[in-house]
Amino acid sequence: MTSPAPDPAGPAIRSHRSVMPPEFWAFQARYDRACLEYGRIHLGNATAARRLVDTTFVYLATIWGRLEVMDNPGGYAWALFKQRVHGELAAQGRSPATTETLAFARAISAASAPLLGAFRSTFHAEYGKEIAELEEGMGLYRGMTRLSERQFDVLVLRDALGFDTRDTALIMGISEATVRSTRRTAKHRLAAAMGYRSDATADDDKE
Repeated sequence: MTSPAPDPAGPAIRSHRSVMPPEFWAFQARYDRACLEYGRIHLGNATAARRLVDTTFVYLATIWGRLEVMDNPGGYAWALFKQRVHGELAAQGRSPATTETLAFARAISAASAPLLGAFRSTFHAEYGKEIAELEEGMGLYRGMTRLSERQFDVLVLRDALGFDTRDTALIMGISEATVRSTRRTAKHRLAAAMGYRSDATADDDKE
C-alpha cells in the first residue's frame, strides 16, 4: 500500500483545501516552489520562508474572488510575496539582496555560471587563478546587488532556481519576450560591472 504524496503546503494553507476551488490550488502550486526558494535565498531560513509563503497564500485565498479577475493576478501575487519578504528583512534590520546568507551566495553563483563560463579562462590567464576567483566573487556580489529588481528576479528564477522562460514569465506576470530581454540585459550589466566586454555574452536562452 502506497502512502499519499507529501503536500508542499503547510498546515495553514491546507486548512483551506476543502473550501477553495481547484483554480486556486493550481495557482498556488505554480507559485509555491518559486516563492519558497526565493524566500529562503533572502531569509536564509527554510522554516521562515515556508511560514511566509503559507501566510501569503492564506491571504490570497481570502481575496481569491478579486484576484482571479485581475488583469495580472500572477504579477500581483509575486509582488505581494516580495513585499512581505522585504518586510521580514526590514524587521530583522537587513535589506533585500543581502549577501549574508549562504543560499544567496549559491544563487549568485548559479545565476552567473553561464556568464562566467564564456571568459573565465581569459580572466585567469590575465590575473592568476586565485586573484581571478576573488575578483569574480567580489564582482558578482557587487553586480547582482546593483541589478534592477526585475533583472535580479529573472536571474534568480531562470538561472539559480532553474525555471524555464515560460514559467518565469508566468510567475512574474510578464511576457516571455520580456524575460528573455531582461535576462540578456542583466547578463550584459554583470559583464560590464566585472570589466568584461558585454558583447561576449550572447543570449543563450535555450529551452
